[in-house]
Amino acid sequence: MGVACGVGAGAMWGMVFLAPKATPDASPALMAAGRYIAYGLIAAMLVAPRWRRLTALLTGEAWRALVLLSVLGNLLYYALLVVAVHWAGVSASALIVGMVPVVVALWGLREPGAAPLKRIAPALVLAVIAVVLIGHEASQGEAGGEGARPLWTSLMGLGCAVAALVSWSAYAVFNSRWLDRLPDVSAHDWSLLTGVVTGGLSLGLAVLVLFDPPQWAIGDWGLFVGVSAAVAFGASIVGNAFWNRASRLLPMTLMGQMIVFETLFALAYGFLLARRGPSLLEGLAVVLMVASVLLSVRAHGPELEAER
Repeated sequence: MGVACGVGAGAMWGMVFLAPKATPDASPALMAAGRYIAYGLIAAMLVAPRWRRLTALLTGEAWRALVLLSVLGNLLYYALLVVAVHWAGVSASALIVGMVPVVVALWGLREPGAAPLKRIAPALVLAVIAVVLIGHEASQGEAGGEGARPLWTSLMGLGCAVAALVSWSAYAVFNSRWLDRLPDVSAHDWSLLTGVVTGGLSLGLAVLVLFDPPQWAIGDWGLFVGVSAAVAFGASIVGNAFWNRASRLLPMTLMGQMIVFETLFALAYGFLLARRGPSLLEGLAVVLMVASVLLSVRAHGPELEAER
């Protein structure tokens, strides 16, 4: 069930990469504001019937944790990723941020239920090779498409990519710990509370965007609102609920591998949109990603319990 929820989260999160294609004229800041404000509004409506009961279970420390998780997993991560893509390029950014499964797995080695490094090492190695192959393929597509960047710009972009990697990895670890600390709050309700806080924080971003709003027709604004609502509900509401449920069912060393499914579904959706199949390297990367997950699941199987 935990792995199935991880797959569900990846399927929902992979759709995020389609949103810019649907609204290509929207700036990254506007896309983020639209998605997260919609996330907050939908979450507030869904959690309203249980608001008093849930808030009675939360301490001041829990509210501060929700603010931190909203920043780490949503606002800060997205901002760093956008800057990294602009300053260092898509391939370099994807290569670094694609290491999230490895970092989360290594970070969780001391968590309860974790498999020892020697058991998960083969899965991590396959995941790294898969990400390198995807990065190489992306770099071939980028070659010649972008002008040379100044060295300091590239270095700043790479630094932002590394910071995005740390930000989301920290979110995954801290979110899992807080779910363990609050057993009376369901995984879905924790996702909704995170959405309410994220939506509130996003209002500041919306104010900045409104200083220079796009000159769109009513139909363009309608499309933008529809896409924002769809991404907010699918990726943030449903996807995060799946992820939180998986976080309660799986050890952190296995949760790291679940992030691979976001990449797999993003690739699949991209192929469908482009009406093409994967290249040889892309196909090999997909096979290696699936193999890394299977090896990681096996590393946490009955043999591990026997060793204990």
